[in-house]
Amino acid sequence: MKLNTSFPKTLAITASILVAATLSACQPASNNSTSSEIVSANAEDISTANKAFSQFSESFIEQFWQLNPGYGVYVGFYKYDDVLPIPNAETKQRDLAFYQQQLAMLNAINPELLSPSNASDFYILKNQLESGIWSSNELKSGQWNPSNYNVAGVFGVILNTDYKPLNERLQTIIKRMENIPAYYKAAQQNLINPTLTHTQLALQQSAGTAGLFKTSIAEKVKSSSLSAQDKELFAQRLAETNKAINGYITWLEAKAVELEQSTTAKDFRIGKDLYKQKFKLDIFSGYTADELFAKAVSEKKRVHQEMIKIADKLWPKYFDGIEKPQDKLVMIKKVIDHISVKHVKRDDFVSSIREQIPELEAFVLKHDLITMDKDKPLVVRETPEYQRGFAGASINAPGPYDAEANTYYNVTPLDNFNDEQAESYLREYNHWLLQVLNIHEAVPGHYTQLVHSNKSKSLVKSIFGNGAMIEGWAVYTERMMLEEGYGDNEPELWLMYYKWNLRVIMNAILDYSIQVNGLTEAEALDMMINQAFQEKSEATGKWRRATLSQVQLTSYFTGYSEIYQLREELKQATGDKFNLKEFHDQFLSYGSAPVPIIKKLMFDDYVNSHK
Repeated sequence: MKLNTSFPKTLAITASILVAATLSACQPASNNSTSSEIVSANAEDISTANKAFSQFSESFIEQFWQLNPGYGVYVGFYKYDDVLPIPNAETKQRDLAFYQQQLAMLNAINPELLSPSNASDFYILKNQLESGIWSSNELKSGQWNPSNYNVAGVFGVILNTDYKPLNERLQTIIKRMENIPAYYKAAQQNLINPTLTHTQLALQQSAGTAGLFKTSIAEKVKSSSLSAQDKELFAQRLAETNKAINGYITWLEAKAVELEQSTTAKDFRIGKDLYKQKFKLDIFSGYTADELFAKAVSEKKRVHQEMIKIADKLWPKYFDGIEKPQDKLVMIKKVIDHISVKHVKRDDFVSSIREQIPELEAFVLKHDLITMDKDKPLVVRETPEYQRGFAGASINAPGPYDAEANTYYNVTPLDNFNDEQAESYLREYNHWLLQVLNIHEAVPGHYTQLVHSNKSKSLVKSIFGNGAMIEGWAVYTERMMLEEGYGDNEPELWLMYYKWNLRVIMNAILDYSIQVNGLTEAEALDMMINQAFQEKSEATGKWRRATLSQVQLTSYFTGYSEIYQLREELKQATGDKFNLKEFHDQFLSYGSAPVPIIKKLMFDDYVNSHK
């Protein structure tokens, strides 16, 4: 799943810091506290600190939306929906100064005096600010990633979300369009050292952006009851917008040719030092980047062993009388290749996903696995063109300010594939894997989790959702559903699940290997195809994605590992009193917070309530 925002949403903090400081206010009073005066003074200090933090948090969020109105639209905060910031040097300096000022104010509050919930919010905001400062001063992706500059997303949300009457939304769009020429002019000035891969992505997406204005928005304006004056202003700004976007596309095309011919063009890899720091800031985990990589390598070996057992049992069913290959990985691949021919038709890909969602909902309800909210709609749709090129399936979910809006399950049709590519893609997302995909993206994965997240009492946890928790939850639900009997323990489904899970593990291995160790495309494809049993189309797409992002691919494995570990620890602590639905509901009640924070908030409470 991919969410678009100009400010780092992923959060980070080491577990050691969290244990040492975040919740120290919850520990028993020190034996050195011998006077009632000290206890009274501490109680007053605690109240003062919590009040100060609440005021800071409220003020910060309000100012944050003024600086990041586009992200506000994504989460349903529409107060500044008509503002399109121009990403020039002045804006960058303003934002950096704001983050530095806010961090200084936050550090003036003693987190040891805060309540558990406020203490966790404190470190989430601290990390957000530190991440923003680091991104501006060190990562500097605005200088090398042209795909950072794309106005389409927010305009698409405004157009397609009924948060106010259509005419008013169209007037908002017209007003936002005023800054589009300056926006793309600033983009070109910022991009002093673009990479070829990000330039190519920007070219693909910018074509979709142009189409959004020339078709979808233009048609809505034409058929609307806007005044003649408004329509005339739109026509003027549409001409300016088309010129600006087409100018950016022309610039990108020339830059792509230049980069293809250059021997000194910037590498898409960010290197070891930046990678480790980005991992620390983006992924909230007790693992370092090196430790997570080692864990993934170990887990790959374990999953291979599970797959060997299943493939051994399935071999006689599909290859009766044929000798098994000596190489066990070859045996697994042969079984997977043989059964992968069972898949939907090319033209039915999107509709088949749409039809399967009610089946998953019915299973969850029948087995009482998690609370479902039938009043929060899920809409399966074809991925808008301006969002294509990064992931084949994704979720666009409303934020806590507009939780009643639609959640969109974006599925990219196979229109741009030739017959060979389409067949490879459909074999990858075969009869069994398509079910696992829908569990991950929809029910009870991303869609279900984000509905719960929007009900969290903490705006901080809901707004600044932790990517590892969000992706980890979706991966966790895949295994949980099969453990609870989904698919009737069909060995083919379990084999495909492990193949899918191996993809999650391989994501972490690939990301580190490519960005830090310089893994080549040929080496990466060999690893994915022959060790993770992926189809060539999937492997090729994952290579491209790994060249366009850094660290995000590790979030799946990190979050999944920590959620599953938390569940097993609670099972051990509560024995036969453990209740799976109650665990799920309570876990999700904390919003999209990092797993270590959720663990500290819920562990003792869950254990005490299930004695």
